[in-house]
Amino acid sequence: MFVASLLARFMHGPTKKHMGTAKRVLRYIQGTFDYGITYEKGKEARLIGYYDSDWSGSEDDMRSTSRYAFNLGSGVFSWASVKQSSVALSTAEAEYVSAVEATAQAIWLPFVLSDFGEEQVGATTILCDNTSAIAITKNPVHHHKTRHIIRRFHFIRDALQSGEIDLLYCKTEEQTANIFTKALARDRFEYLRRKLGVISTKHLKGRVEI
Repeated sequence: MFVASLLARFMHGPTKKHMGTAKRVLRYIQGTFDYGITYEKGKEARLIGYYDSDWSGSEDDMRSTSRYAFNLGSGVFSWASVKQSSVALSTAEAEYVSAVEATAQAIWLPFVLSDFGEEQVGATTILCDNTSAIAITKNPVHHHKTRHIIRRFHFIRDALQSGEIDLLYCKTEEQTANIFTKALARDRFEYLRRKLGVISTKHLKGRVEI
């Protein structure tokens, strides 16, 4: 999704470099036709979210991009990559704004799952690899470095206090949303892809028809 999101920004005026990158993407797709998201039978269908951002990742307007992914049991269930509407002045702010996007999704998804008979009990866990962003959400004191953040973003605190979400820290190495944030080395990419539950049908037991 990272490269697709990046290429989409140049659809109005692509260059040879962009076309070359697009061809690489198509070759990757051609070589992974047998890959798909797996949902293991018997595994608890628990909703867990991950979010991340790339601070000032866009060289054109210096805006950051929010990325999140929600796993349901063994496979990814919902994901997105959205450019932020304002310029973040720090990494913590970019991560905090990204947390807002993930929180909105975490509040909505349980309603969708309940329609399918998959009731989610308790708070939805959301994992982040930025301790400063977590501190902003849990500390009600307006610090001079964060007072400029738009007030509407602070609804995440209400979600925490009401028990709808639980924001926890995770190591950067385990941050699944990184796969939507930047270009990664092959081994790192394949590791995070497996964490999303995306594997080849060749690795599945029994007969699989495509």
